[in-house]
Amino acid sequence: MKVHERFLNYVKIDTQSIPDAETIPSSEKQKNLGKLLVEEMKSMGIEDASMDENGYVYGTIPANTEAPTIGFIAHMDTSPDMPGNNVNPQIIYNYDGGDILLNKDKNIIMNTEMFEHLLKYKGQDLIVTDGTTLLGADNKAGIAEILTMAEYFLNNPQVKHGTIKIAFTPDEEVGRGADLFKVEEFGADFAYTVDGGELGEIEYENFNAASAKVTVNGVNIHPGTAKNKMKNSLTIGMEFHHMLPVYETPENTEGYEGFSLLHQMSGNVEKTILEYIIRDHSMEKFNIKKERFLKIADYLNDKYGEGTVEIEIKDSYYNMKEKILPHMHIIENAKKAMKNIGIQPVLVPIRGGTDGARLSYMGLPCPNLCTGGHNFHGRYEYIPIQSMEKVVELLIEIVKLYAQN
Repeated sequence: MKVHERFLNYVKIDTQSIPDAETIPSSEKQKNLGKLLVEEMKSMGIEDASMDENGYVYGTIPANTEAPTIGFIAHMDTSPDMPGNNVNPQIIYNYDGGDILLNKDKNIIMNTEMFEHLLKYKGQDLIVTDGTTLLGADNKAGIAEILTMAEYFLNNPQVKHGTIKIAFTPDEEVGRGADLFKVEEFGADFAYTVDGGELGEIEYENFNAASAKVTVNGVNIHPGTAKNKMKNSLTIGMEFHHMLPVYETPENTEGYEGFSLLHQMSGNVEKTILEYIIRDHSMEKFNIKKERFLKIADYLNDKYGEGTVEIEIKDSYYNMKEKILPHMHIIENAKKAMKNIGIQPVLVPIRGGTDGARLSYMGLPCPNLCTGGHNFHGRYEYIPIQSMEKVVELLIEIVKLYAQN
């Protein structure tokens, strides 16, 4: 089966994860894709393909020569940021380089002025959305590419390869994809997540990440008699936010620059809750950002009274770079494989995180490779078929390189 045909099958299945759920998987519907993948893996000859009670799918292609055991990992869930049900993908064959009308009825247009990278794909075949949902290339493209690679080795037993381990995880989009991953049972010497963007990207640096919950406790008094008595938690919450650096926000940063993002706020005079994510590639700057939250809280508590502002900060994941540096052959061979098949490798820092970041700290060095997709998590998500095909070639070439060494 062609890689894009697999992909189109997978995106029909709604696998959106749920941020506040306490179960793993956060949504049972993720197991619907897991069951399909297990059946597909068994049908192509992966005899030990299975899904555990938490929705993690595992499988093995036994070695036919002595070589390191390599893992390939992708996640099954899609982002809660945009609807992931009733996905209606379209293929724009031989893209002409102009704006793309995604939805005539709703006049939803993906234009080249906003998305200049579209122009790189003139003459190629693009899979796009109908403008009402995300596409799901993050990360169903990675799943399709890994299984197409697997099928190649199963159908060509004369091609030398070491043991290939495959895993598909739930709940990556809500930060819990590695929580119950069975690293020891997986048994890989190292692995790659196939969860990146544009063709050629290799990522082994990611943000250090934390969440911060700021609770502001106020006092509600009738406004007619409120003088010197009311303590408005809403305005104190606004004061807290305005004491953070104005330009350390996602919309004002790029590359290695970190940020604090207020992503949710709710409340009334009596109580207000502000929820932030804190990100930085530098551990030193990451810690400074967290310390700033505490200092602002101390200042406001001194101003308005002890207990006015309560802070809860939780670390989420850390920069995988320090865990990859002792194993840089993983990166060097990925670069070599790309060059061998005509891809220009580009090392980019991840402005986010992947399962691989967590897994690297769990003892499985695991950088991230491209899928070929663009504009993840939104209605303008798209992926060129030719990029997907090239990623399959890349995965095959990486396995071959390690079998030759």
